[in-house]
Amino acid sequence: MIPQHFITDLLNRVDIVDVVGRYVQLRKGGANLLGLCPFHGEKSPSFTVSPTKQFYHCFGCGAHGTAINFLMEFSGLSFPEAVRDLAQGAGMTVPQEDDGVSPQMAAQRKAETVALTDVLAKAAAYYKQQLRGSPRAIDYLKRRGLTGEIAARFGLGYAPDRWDALKGAFADYDQPELVSAGLVIHKPDEDKRYDRFRDRIMFPIRNARGDCIGFGGRIIDAGEPKYLNSPETPVFQKGSELYGLFEARQAIRERGYVLVVEGYMDVVALAQQGLGNAVATLGTACTATHVHKLLRQSDHVVFSFDGDAAGRKAAWRALEASLPHAADDKLLSFLFLPPEHDPDTYVREFGAEAFEREVSAAMPLSAFLVRHLAEQTDVETAEGRAKLQHEAVPLLKLLPEGALRLQIIAAIAAASESKTLAVPRNSPFSSVLPDSLSRQLSGARLPLSTLMWLLAGATGAATGRTRSCSPSCSSVFTPARF
Repeated sequence: MIPQHFITDLLNRVDIVDVVGRYVQLRKGGANLLGLCPFHGEKSPSFTVSPTKQFYHCFGCGAHGTAINFLMEFSGLSFPEAVRDLAQGAGMTVPQEDDGVSPQMAAQRKAETVALTDVLAKAAAYYKQQLRGSPRAIDYLKRRGLTGEIAARFGLGYAPDRWDALKGAFADYDQPELVSAGLVIHKPDEDKRYDRFRDRIMFPIRNARGDCIGFGGRIIDAGEPKYLNSPETPVFQKGSELYGLFEARQAIRERGYVLVVEGYMDVVALAQQGLGNAVATLGTACTATHVHKLLRQSDHVVFSFDGDAAGRKAAWRALEASLPHAADDKLLSFLFLPPEHDPDTYVREFGAEAFEREVSAAMPLSAFLVRHLAEQTDVETAEGRAKLQHEAVPLLKLLPEGALRLQIIAAIAAASESKTLAVPRNSPFSSVLPDSLSRQLSGARLPLSTLMWLLAGATGAATGRTRSCSPSCSSVFTPARF
């Protein structure tokens, strides 16, 4: 936990005009500065920054706060990340309360992070330079429909087809940071040291601050693996980062949703077609951390996966990761393209407008969940319907309490053709209820509408808003016959 006195001192040292001015063009307007709001589209400036109050406010969308709030909202940083970002710019070290890390260890970690990001930035610049001198790599990007402008925006590069090409970027090829950053592979037992990435189009992976923290490399000709990613390092964790998120932030705010695709090339190709709000996972399944980071950028997330079996499997994993974050004010949807297409090929064949129509028709999380469960069993039999409800229970438990959870329960009940629901003590649905209600309903058969009412009451009890049951409630409790 960051001490409050440090946060106060930090806000006293930084100037919000400098912080906001990095991202928004400001001009003088009386005692304040004015600019176009970065959080919603507008043609006339309604966004103000007060140098005296060290505060920003938008009269259009209501966004307001301190320099820390601005970084959190604009860059999608968590509170500690925003504080660390500001502190680094102010030359301050963020203290921690009871984190068990000595000042010396904290300084060592910071120095290691700086050293690795410096090495990665130097490698990114080298790969970018090599792309300019490789007609073969440039021709590949042109054949994929990419312009030089998009390549520059994403910092694309080329790793030459040599075992030690990075010697051209680093005078000391033996420095340990090259191995720690994942750029060089060292095999001491064989006395070998060679570049990890060779003959590949290079995609720099940036964090929320724009620092290069790793790479994805795509092979130009046939070969495996098609994509090669940096290994896990002190600055790069695949389960936490998303390719293209740094570049997509403004487009996400403008379009009102973030699109999650499977590959780097999908992200870049969509940006080339004017759909700059796409990001991609980094060769790993979508995680709860990914979903949390996405929902910091937008309340609407659309997952786009291939229509084949592998794509549907990836989509289901994304759904499972999304369930704990599926609040009533969030919209999570799933787009399945025809099996012969991915977003890149679909947009190139049918255009951006056709793809946007597909996005608009994406399947909501609730529908995908129910459909997937129903497809796994035979709902024409009692056993199949029981299995559907049984499989649904652990998923329902992951959902936060609220109206969406109740709606999904109702949809599962409808899919299993349960117009009335028996709720014995060991019924799958009884485990979704609090223990007190499970005991009360033991041996009862309820109309679905009554069960929904009781579930709503259970949700209210969890949040401190309870309602007393009317005397007529007891009339619906009739002994179940099995």
